[in-house]
Amino acid sequence: MRIGFDISQTGSGKAGCGYFAHALAQAMIEVAPQHDYSLYPSFGDFYFDPSMPTRNPYPGRSVSYGPCHATREAAQSFWARAEVEASLGAPDIIHSNNFWSPLQIASSRLIYTFYDLGFVVDPAWTTEANRLGCFDGVFRSAISADWVVAISEASRAHYLATFPHFPEQRIRVIYPCSRFADSSALGKRPKALAGISEGRFWLSVGTIEPRKNQRRMAEAYAQYLAAGGVDMPLVLAGGKGWLMEDFQSHLKELGVQDRVFMTGYVSDDELIWLYRHCYANLYSSLFEGFGLPVLEGMQFGAATLASTSSSIPEVTGDAAILISPTDTEGWAQSMVRLAANREKRDALSVAAVEQSKKFDWKRSAGDLLKLYEEALASPKRHSMV
Repeated sequence: MRIGFDISQTGSGKAGCGYFAHALAQAMIEVAPQHDYSLYPSFGDFYFDPSMPTRNPYPGRSVSYGPCHATREAAQSFWARAEVEASLGAPDIIHSNNFWSPLQIASSRLIYTFYDLGFVVDPAWTTEANRLGCFDGVFRSAISADWVVAISEASRAHYLATFPHFPEQRIRVIYPCSRFADSSALGKRPKALAGISEGRFWLSVGTIEPRKNQRRMAEAYAQYLAAGGVDMPLVLAGGKGWLMEDFQSHLKELGVQDRVFMTGYVSDDELIWLYRHCYANLYSSLFEGFGLPVLEGMQFGAATLASTSSSIPEVTGDAAILISPTDTEGWAQSMVRLAANREKRDALSVAAVEQSKKFDWKRSAGDLLKLYEEALASPKRHSMV
């Protein structure tokens, strides 16, 4: 097969969507080197990283790169062309991974990765520009994609509920997996946490933004301390997102600003250390397409308290304590009980490692390659109408 694959979000600052595309590309190249892979450093007009692919190359004899563009305007012009498919060499597969979806693909099978519709569930969770760009891409996929890859059963159900005209048999769940190949890695302590004892802090990983629910998590932490919970600091590990400019003021109002440590964006090594040495990983997100920090924490033995929302129970199975993301008191009391029960905490840690083994990139890559083969053996979707 000649596979055209969008890697536009896999640069050095990648988040969840970028990790999904990055790991799938690596795994496919490894398990099926007989195919030709053309990786697209730019894809569409929504997301643009001029440093790609120089910051994140993909080795392999069967790997080449599609067109690179120096400016967003050049990328927009290229991907808007009617003859873009021919300019790409008419690959068998064109796979979009960054929300944008082309409309003019006549022969190649267009595969679209669908992450989530959080920006529709609550518009206040993101900016207007991001909301419009994401919805435009998802809507275009509902018109033009031949197949859709959903990253969870919850996302698949939401897509079909939103776009009921899309053929149900042409949307397939392929789970993300951890970015970390070595489960024995020890990691490296972040410099910002030099004075914090191993095993004596709560951890919450995620970009600081409304959907990740750090505001309510801070409130739960304040209630936990007020209820006499063991005095362990709360570490928030994640880069600055949007619409949370008043978060530091919120911490001061709660009286916990001296007990909440914000690391900012952390390296992979630092994240591994945090997962290994936290007392428990707290993930209270209001809505997820998957919930990668939950899985990655479990891989390194983090006892887990997680949200009941959307896809997260698919990730945790029975290996976590699940709490409604809006139940602030429930979070506080669960933390109080777990802090006082080391045996329960250690049992959750063991269960977490076992649950994480159910997710494997090579398996996911194999499932994706089977989908590609099925897509090639099936007619284009527009020919079915």
